Amino acid sequence: MTQDLPRATNGSANGSTTGANPPAAASRSRKAASDYNAESIQVLEGLDPVRRRPGMYIGSTDARGLHHLVWEVVDNSIDEAMAGYATHVEVRVQEDGAVRVTDDGRGVPVGRHPSGKDALEIVHTVLHAGSKFGGGGYKVSGGLHGVGVSVVNALSEWLRVETSRDGSVWSQEYCRGVPTTPVRKVGPQGDRKGTMTIFKADPEVFETVEFSFETIAQRLRESAYLNKGLWIRLLDDRADRERSFYFEGGLVSFVRHLNKNKETLHARPIYVEKKEPAASIEVALQYNDTYAENVFSFANNINTVDGGTHLTGFRAALTRSLNDYARRAGILKDADANLSGDDVREGLTAVVSVKLVDPQFEGQTKAKLGNAEVKGPVEAAVTEGIGQYLDENPALPILGPSKVS
Repeated sequence: MTQDLPRATNGSANGSTTGANPPAAASRSRKAASDYNAESIQVLEGLDPVRRRPGMYIGSTDARGLHHLVWEVVDNSIDEAMAGYATHVEVRVQEDGAVRVTDDGRGVPVGRHPSGKDALEIVHTVLHAGSKFGGGGYKVSGGLHGVGVSVVNALSEWLRVETSRDGSVWSQEYCRGVPTTPVRKVGPQGDRKGTMTIFKADPEVFETVEFSFETIAQRLRESAYLNKGLWIRLLDDRADRERSFYFEGGLVSFVRHLNKNKETLHARPIYVEKKEPAASIEVALQYNDTYAENVFSFANNINTVDGGTHLTGFRAALTRSLNDYARRAGILKDADANLSGDDVREGLTAVVSVKLVDPQFEGQTKAKLGNAEVKGPVEAAVTEGIGQYLDENPALPILGPSKVS
């Protein structure tokens, strides 16, 4: 026996409808459509976009985003060091939670800009304003987007900057990105050099405004490793503690620090350094007796936590170099398969650092390097460097039984 299905109708005995918007919903829909007009289009001026969507500029508003404010200011000081103008950077966390960053570089320029405003104010209140877009201020820079310090200003409850230039000390203050004073001369320059920036993160923006001493210390230690001869000092007035970082050994010292609690397979890290038109390349690596891989990559001192083309080039070169060496040394026989990338990265500790004129990062937080032209030079430099090192040290036990068994 078959049963008839209900027949679809446009109405029912009680007058209800199916398949159409109820009268009230239809009315609301027509009202919404009529409300969407030219006046609905908003234009965010100045630093308003940063406060409206902070995650687009610093990644998040949690502790990670909070510390990104420090990185942006410190990166500007590190840029001065890379350019050869600064030798000391100091970061101080004050008792009130504000952070002060000081360097002995050239200082932020002051003076009337063609726009009519002072250059110091423009740098701190206008997105994409800076000397890192080919204007001759920097050849190599970590803060390339020109939004760093202006974003910090926008997301700070207050910020004050002092710059020592042209025989005087100049200053300006801001509240949530808006100037509260003009650029003014506050005293003679004397022996002072560089820039001092002090800011208080805005509790209206961030989930927490408590800075971590250890988080900042780790980042500053990395910066000191990546810039041989640069003194970096960290002070915390909240707990009366401080640390200073200075490393002549650079990346070699960095790798040794990472392996300090491990049994290494060769005493001195392998070090590769080469200057190419596309980039200046530095790599240090050392094997230990563990099975874990511990590799850090940097581009213009920025820790590219998601890697990028420089890391891809390094990994390809490492695999090729060790396979070529294993064949030449008879460790791998003709019938043996090549070592895989996973094989050659067992027990590897390495730091890959490139410095280039025009890095292309994915996003303002700079987590991944995208420059396609960097992969080849890194691969070639590492292949040559590791090959030469292995030829000069044929007994190097980095290809032990665990990698070829």
